[in-house]
Amino acid sequence: MVQTATKVENNRKAEYPIDPVFTNRWSPRAFLDKEVPEEILLSVFEAARWAPSGFNIQPWRFILARTEENRELFHSFILPNNLTWCKNAPALALIVSESETEQGPNEYHTFDAGTASGYLEIQAAKHGLSTHVVGGIDRDKAREVLQIPEKFQIQNLIVIGYRGDKETLPEILQEREQPNARRPLNEILFEGKFNQKID
Repeated sequence: MVQTATKVENNRKAEYPIDPVFTNRWSPRAFLDKEVPEEILLSVFEAARWAPSGFNIQPWRFILARTEENRELFHSFILPNNLTWCKNAPALALIVSESETEQGPNEYHTFDAGTASGYLEIQAAKHGLSTHVVGGIDRDKAREVLQIPEKFQIQNLIVIGYRGDKETLPEILQEREQPNARRPLNEILFEGKFNQKID
């Protein structure tokens, strides 16, 4: 049975009605050393598969690490500060996107890959999983270790698993282990011209 996202324990309030999955989803660093069942794990990538993309090119690719051997490969290119907590997660996925097509450069590949990542994260939350997108990786080493062709741009690492106890984190990270707020809508939504707020 699909679990709903864990309820947040602060006052994250939407200004307008939205599905609670959006406010309940956040990015923890504490993960349980608990395997994600294959059917659930593949479901989150199935959601990413259905993300929209420019000209339906679907430039994203995910490289998954869920065995101990493959996670060790990933650990070799995760920067030390992130590795302190990433190493406990049962699944890691590197998202890359094809920047070149037969017709030439794909100007939309990064945007499209980000959209696919967002779909993945929302589906994960609907399964009761947590995700955390990590930019702190050595991309050159990742390319070498995972044998990624040059035409693919390395985006980010996505950590996937079940949320754990913040007490398992270094003290400095325990203080940050909580959902954060968002800018008000009137700071991100303009009408007509840049910085012209909606009345």
